[in-house]
Amino acid sequence: MLIEEVLNNINEMAAEELRNRHMEKVYLESSHLVKRIQRVTTDHGREIGIRLKNGRDLVAGDILYIDDDNLIVIDVIADDLLVISPRHMKEMGVIAHQLGNRHLPAQFEDNEMLVQYDYLVEQMLEEMQIPYRREDKKVKHAFRHIGHSHD
Repeated sequence: MLIEEVLNNINEMAAEELRNRHMEKVYLESSHLVKRIQRVTTDHGREIGIRLKNGRDLVAGDILYIDDDNLIVIDVIADDLLVISPRHMKEMGVIAHQLGNRHLPAQFEDNEMLVQYDYLVEQMLEEMQIPYRREDKKVKHAFRHIGHSHD
């Protein structure tokens, strides 16, 4: 089976549409969500080729295949993350600046900053006494570096 486009996302479908369908999942590392071309295997052993025509990243919950009885959906393997919980805006600014200097991509959920585990960042958080925890956690989107230059 070759998939060339994402059909929908389960988060945008009504519960009754999902309830009556058997769901197969493709488990990806978050870093693979940005790959437009890849060969994957579902949790039921079905091999699938993905060759997305548009430049869109995959997202947890994306539907690759759907019919009256079945769905094939993207799920994400949990990442080893540092979940940073600044106590106030100044602390958020300081840690954001430090992580930006390291070119480390981050994601945000509510009032927490998520970054992939790095022992140097953990050490820095300890030294700065900024609250954090290390956690295996699923993210919906890939951690993406933003292009730039120092010209």
